[in-house]
Order: sequence, then structure tokens, then C-alpha cells
Amino acid sequence: MSFTSWNGFGKIDFIGFSNYKQLLGDSNFKISFVNSILFMLISVPVTLFISVLIAVALNQGIRFVKVFRTAVFLPYVTATIAVAAVWQLIFNPSLGPINGTLLRLGIENPPGWLSSPSWALISVSIVYIWHSIGYYMILFLAGLQNIPDYLYEAAELDGAGKVSKFFHITLPMLSPVLFFTTIIGVINSFKVFDLIYVLTGGGPGRSTHVLVYDIYNTAFKQFEYGYASAMAYVLFLVILIISILQFVGQRKWVSD
Repeated sequence: MSFTSWNGFGKIDFIGFSNYKQLLGDSNFKISFVNSILFMLISVPVTLFISVLIAVALNQGIRFVKVFRTAVFLPYVTATIAVAAVWQLIFNPSLGPINGTLLRLGIENPPGWLSSPSWALISVSIVYIWHSIGYYMILFLAGLQNIPDYLYEAAELDGAGKVSKFFHITLPMLSPVLFFTTIIGVINSFKVFDLIYVLTGGGPGRSTHVLVYDIYNTAFKQFEYGYASAMAYVLFLVILIISILQFVGQRKWVSD
């Protein structure tokens, strides 16, 4: 279909590589592409970093640990529509608790968050990170519980502290899980749609237009199914290339 021009109803016209040539000069597509890359660069590292720290903290023998694990995981199983509705209230520029707190702290012009072109993508990233942490925490917890205790005991006998054990035992032993979660995180970040659809509708302006949202608009609002299919193939190729690079790079840092 990416080699055709079709509005979903009439005749299907074969146009060769015209859709792909059009993409090269499409400024709106370039904006969506850049936004998707920025969203991935913001959300994936922060999500994995926080998830690892929480998993390590909740892998200790503390009281009510199951309650804390449930509390962290709960946002992930909450309906995206409900999550977006709550965060719309939290980010409200005039009535939201975040700006209310900032005003009390003496910040006269707090950010507009979802209504600001400069902050909208960051705001969506914050919601996405909060919503996703629980899923990755569970994966890291599983990895942590497979690390043999004798490694930590031997390190303690050698005088290693908590920080040293984290960087020389925990992270290397977690590297297979980190590799898996990095790939899944990148793919999921490129697939984001529902949060943006509800929170910002791609705006303000085109500040939160990402590839999947652009594909949706092109196919189901502008009825350019061939052009949308070409965009979808570009998205597939981007994810494929990034995944291949990760598989090549993992040989240098993933422990067997």
C-alpha cells in the first residue's frame, strides 16, 4: 500500500516511490520524526534509571515491601485514559498542584506544561515515565533475585561498600535484563500514541506530534492510506536499525 495513492474508498493508484520521495521533503514528517527521537532520548534512560534504583531499594528486606511494590506497579495497570485525565489536572497551569506549589515557593511564572510548546513534550514524557516504571521495576526485580548471594558475601569480605557492590556486581549481573529492557523501552517509546492523543492532541502547535500520531492523522483524518503506510515503514526501519545497533553493541557490555 505504501506504493499506492488511496483514500480508502476509490480507485487504488500505483505510484511507485512517490510517497517516500514526498516524505523526504515533508516538514511535518521531519518534526514528528525529531519529536519521536527526543521523546525516546528523554523517556527511556530516565525510566530505566529510576526503575533500577526502585528495584534495588525494594529488593531489600524492609517492612511492607509487597505494599511498596504494588504501589509502584499500580500505575502501569491503570487505564491510560484515567492516567491522562489525572495528569491533566496535575499539570493545569492555574489550578494544578504543581504550579500552585511553585507559586508558593516564589516562582512567579511557572511553566505552562501541557499548554506550552516548550514544555509539552517534557510533560508527556513525565507521565509516560511515571506510567511505565512499574513494568520495568518488575523485570529488574526478577533479575536482582537471580543474582547469587555469595557474590555479595565475597565482596563484603574484601571490604566492598554498597556503592562498589552496585557497580561491580549488581549492574554487570543485571546487564542481560538491561539489554532487554532497553530494546523494549525504545520500541515502546516510538509506539506512544494514547497518552499524546488524550493529553495534548499533538499540540500545542506540533510540539508533541510523534510518528505514530502523525500516521494516525494521515490515515484516519486525511484519508491518505498510501502515504501513511510509507510513514509506517519508515518507523519500522528506524526501530529495526536502532535494535540492530543495540544487538551489535551489547557484545561489549552484556555479561553472559
